[in-house]
Amino acid sequence: MTPWFIRQHSYPADLQRAWADATAPRAPDAPTVISTFAGRGGSSTGYHMAGFHELLAVEWDGHAADTLRLNYPGLDVYHGDIAQLSVAEVLRLTGLRPGELDLFDGSPPCQGFSMTGTRQLDDPRNQLFREFVRLLDGLQPKVFVMENVRGMVTGQMIQIYQEALDALRGAGPGYRTVSGLINAKYLGVPQSRTRLIVIGVREDLGIRPTLPAPQTRPITVRQALHGLPDVQEGAKLHQRWLPVLARTGDGRSFKDLHPRGHMFSHTKIHPDKPAPTILKTVGVQRDGRANNGLYHWRWPRLMTIPELKRLGSFPDAYQFATTGNDVDDFVNAWNGIGNSVPPLMTRAIAQHIRSTILTPR
Repeated sequence: MTPWFIRQHSYPADLQRAWADATAPRAPDAPTVISTFAGRGGSSTGYHMAGFHELLAVEWDGHAADTLRLNYPGLDVYHGDIAQLSVAEVLRLTGLRPGELDLFDGSPPCQGFSMTGTRQLDDPRNQLFREFVRLLDGLQPKVFVMENVRGMVTGQMIQIYQEALDALRGAGPGYRTVSGLINAKYLGVPQSRTRLIVIGVREDLGIRPTLPAPQTRPITVRQALHGLPDVQEGAKLHQRWLPVLARTGDGRSFKDLHPRGHMFSHTKIHPDKPAPTILKTVGVQRDGRANNGLYHWRWPRLMTIPELKRLGSFPDAYQFATTGNDVDDFVNAWNGIGNSVPPLMTRAIAQHIRSTILTPR
């Protein structure tokens, strides 16, 4: 294995090679995967990077579905409400029979569990995992992966988490599960992003699942952005907040200087550490000025989308569908990166599953 201190400095090249793997023709015996709640393709890209053959992606948001089609023209994308998608229709679209699918993936919308908002047990968005379980029950794949925010295993949300685990384990012929919190920065992503990962293996396979071990020392922002233009222009902070930005230390947020601790969503990037968690929300006014988000450590502007793609482990060549409005396109791309499972995180999980579960022994 290449030493970590060499791999860190080759991150841009590694990411480019991973994209080449993602877009290469699939091997005839490639393991199959279906992605639900696919978003703008973070998980899908990770599975493609790991050599999986994605048979179907399910996504209700039109802009996200367009992004999937833009990057994977041959991918069958179901654009619609997952609650209206029957098991029979999935089997028809993929040509599979129950039990033949290798891996079933889903990242149900996590806003109801998020630690950045108010968590409520009766939040309707917390019930979308039931749709995932319904399809899991009918498709009976060899393996499933479900991702969610760490807020799902804290406080009162543990009740929902236990309910979800019981439902997952009881689906189809039954599944053995393993779950835990994993930080993407230890799986090759230059971003500190902790997520709950649940892996299940069908009981009849007789294999106890495990989580992937940490693979790399964290990659810094400076290393991740190597080779990108060091531009001054971008979505700049309003003039009134420039003194606050100047007094904010690298890696700190504006709340440190606010008398009431507000403005926590304004954060200045530290160049020699992994990026903080990229949130899906970013504030940009119609005149292009920034309201909140992640700011460059040297220039008074938000991080650019090319920079953000690197920090989210999206390849440079990855495209986000556009509307023709620069502000909307910026916000949509930021949202897509902030709401995605980082591709390299998914790749590491997929490679682990492929080698420990799906590879014949």
